[in-house]
Amino acid sequence: MDRALPTSPPLFASVDDVVTRLGETGYLANKATATSVFLADRLDKPLLIEGPAGVGKTELARAVAQSTDAELVRLQCYEGVDEARALYEWNHAKQILRIQSSSAGHQDWDETKLDVFSEEFLLARPLLQAIRREDPTVLLIDETDKADVEIEGLLLEVLSDFAVTIPELGTITATRKPFVILTSNATRELSEALKRRCLYLHLDFPDADLELRILASRVPELPEAIAEQMVRTIGVLRAMQLKKLPSVAETIDWGRTVLALGMDTLDDDAVRATLGVVLKHQSDQIKAAADLRLN
Repeated sequence: MDRALPTSPPLFASVDDVVTRLGETGYLANKATATSVFLADRLDKPLLIEGPAGVGKTELARAVAQSTDAELVRLQCYEGVDEARALYEWNHAKQILRIQSSSAGHQDWDETKLDVFSEEFLLARPLLQAIRREDPTVLLIDETDKADVEIEGLLLEVLSDFAVTIPELGTITATRKPFVILTSNATRELSEALKRRCLYLHLDFPDADLELRILASRVPELPEAIAEQMVRTIGVLRAMQLKKLPSVAETIDWGRTVLALGMDTLDDDAVRATLGVVLKHQSDQIKAAADLRLN
């Protein structure tokens, strides 16, 4: 007989509730995004969010955690991340000190062995931390595509059963299932097996109207005319072949920069002087200055 998976009380009452509560944190979600979050919560399934860097994938996880008074537990993926960094490992230095102390006190080895492989010496990493928490938890597995393919097998196991077997301690099973969000910049294809476990949401850069609303929410003192010009310019930049397209966060930073400098217009001189806020490669700045025909 299959073991029953842990369940969690719903975090959101409806799609509109998602929109409202995320909005209260400053995250303005469209209907598709809110619907995906609601269904992931209601169906108790992980949500895989894919899209270019800087569109708000990680920020969405933070907003879900903040809007539901949940703890955000983050596993940052990178090339070479292994099971020890993702799940758990033993505090070897502390174990050696205990063994040396026990040897000096002539403690029996069998007793020492039981002692050093106890909770006191266990270092829980993000996956285990999320499984063991009894309070509301959002587990963010960030930039999953940067991890090696082998890690996907571990994620499949954990996301299937929400249980971890530690040979020395036994099986640890979640009593409250975390809300799981995986993000990917699509630098490589994730396995079909992992995708089948998840609901899928593609996030792209917001349209001009939504980005204006975001800018007004985050930089309310920015004059509307400058905000509109800024969003139009960002749209042009994102249509260029650049090394890194400007993110929503960089749009917000640009608005704050203009305010900090006391600029009352966004003319060619102002754009050229502040272009480094939104474009972080010199080649991108040179190309943008030429294509925008900045004097």
